[in-house]
Amino acid sequence: KALFLDRTAADLKARALLMKAPILARLDPLDVEAIDAFCKRTGIDSETRITVILPSGQVVGDSYEDPERMDPHLDRPEVLDAFQGGSGVSVRTSRTLGNKLIYVALPISLGGSTAAVIRASIPISIVDEAIRTVQMRVALAGLAIALLAGILSAGVARGIAHPLSQLKDWAESVARGRVHSRPPPTRSKEIAGLSDAMSRMASELQDRVETVLRQRNEMEAVLTSMVEGVVAVDREGRILRMNPAASGIFGCAATKVEGRSIHEAIRNTEFQNFVFKTLSGESPVEGEIAVSSEGGRVLYAHGTLLRDPKGSLLGALLVVNDVTQLRRLEGIRREFVANVSHEIRTPLTAIKAAVETLEQGSARDNEGRGRFLGIVSKHVDRLEAIIEDLLRLSSIEQDEEERKIRLVAERLRPRLETAIEVCNTLAEQKGIRVELQCPEELAANINAPLLEQAVVNLLDNAVKYSEGGGTVHVRAAVQGGEIVVDVRDQGPGITKEHLPRLFERFYRVDKARSRKLGGTGLGLAIVKHVVQAHGGRMKVKSAPGEGSTFSIHLPLP
Repeated sequence: KALFLDRTAADLKARALLMKAPILARLDPLDVEAIDAFCKRTGIDSETRITVILPSGQVVGDSYEDPERMDPHLDRPEVLDAFQGGSGVSVRTSRTLGNKLIYVALPISLGGSTAAVIRASIPISIVDEAIRTVQMRVALAGLAIALLAGILSAGVARGIAHPLSQLKDWAESVARGRVHSRPPPTRSKEIAGLSDAMSRMASELQDRVETVLRQRNEMEAVLTSMVEGVVAVDREGRILRMNPAASGIFGCAATKVEGRSIHEAIRNTEFQNFVFKTLSGESPVEGEIAVSSEGGRVLYAHGTLLRDPKGSLLGALLVVNDVTQLRRLEGIRREFVANVSHEIRTPLTAIKAAVETLEQGSARDNEGRGRFLGIVSKHVDRLEAIIEDLLRLSSIEQDEEERKIRLVAERLRPRLETAIEVCNTLAEQKGIRVELQCPEELAANINAPLLEQAVVNLLDNAVKYSEGGGTVHVRAAVQGGEIVVDVRDQGPGITKEHLPRLFERFYRVDKARSRKLGGTGLGLAIVKHVVQAHGGRMKVKSAPGEGSTFSIHLPLP
């Protein structure tokens, strides 16, 4: 707009310059009527308002108004500038016409002084209209250019976007797993080059992904299949990975503890210290860890540092084995060896002493020799019984492991009656009555000789430990989906702390009384293994002064 105003002002100045000479001719002498008539005629023809102002401010000519009715114009800014020797330009509202105009005033010199000022003006609305016309033309031209550019751009964009859209769809299909598809063909060399590059990239990426997945699955399968617990921690002791075996050992869910510190996840001070000892050292660390809060469990841990291919420390890897059962078996083995040694040493010592006495001739009469020979015979019988029970127990265990024990569906009552008959002699000597309760039709899958041996061992103990004149009850029935054979005596009972170990080899509640009654200490161990060979289990219920009940639980046929 400023440019248009400047051009309009220059145009008005040119018009005023063209009118200076005719007006100057009418100033000397001054002809007011001729000046006014010239202004009106010329202003109408040029569509320009022409005004002539004398130095006094009097208007002597105007294109549209009667000069006599017009106010003095000496205070108009463009007029003041013109009388000062220059040209004046102003944009303002006309006091005479009441609308906004652009004015240009030029001085008219006569005899070396300014005789008058000629002023040319037009309404600013004409300028605004011209500007709007230009703007409209520019806008229409711009719109036409934009429309044409849009059409051309749309065509070009479509030519580019369509193959790119196809390439995008192909990339999404690759992301969904269709890695063997090919990108769509295109006529654009650039996009075709991009398609080939992306196709090669997808193929290489798929190969790498398949390699990583295969390695991860192999590692996952190895960790999941391991019976050893595996725990990986970072340098700060936060858990990176834990396999199912470790979750079972420490009693925590692997998904919930990963990312947490070892102190939060595994509340065992010894294991925590073991982890940080591994992290702070350079060589592998190993040792046993006691978990006293869980029934005396024992863990064997091996720790080593984890490093990346560049040798930077990543953390530590802990491999944990639950050796509780192993340690328990080692203890049982040591105790078994000690018990076997003790059980055999006692009769051997007695035999050796008796033989030495006989060799030295201390027993001179037949009665003395007979007494010592009786001692030898008694302890030889005891040794023979121990060896026979050991061999029998070993045979049962071996047959059980090799699954050589043959089970046949038979009625239980005849086998229980046979076992009772075997023990009747001892029972009658003590005045003990054995009562049997067993349905005639009750049957189970059994090995008759072995089951009879187990029941005989239980009855033998029941009779031996019961007081004379009592009753031993033998009962067989179906209970809770199992066949249960109970042997209940009226003996002294067994305290609670002895119950878990009753079926161990050579374990005795009252050692002195057991040897006095002639037991080898292997009877209940034999019963346990016979029942296990039948796919069953043993239970015992006893309390001091209430007698004992030994129960054989067998599966239904």
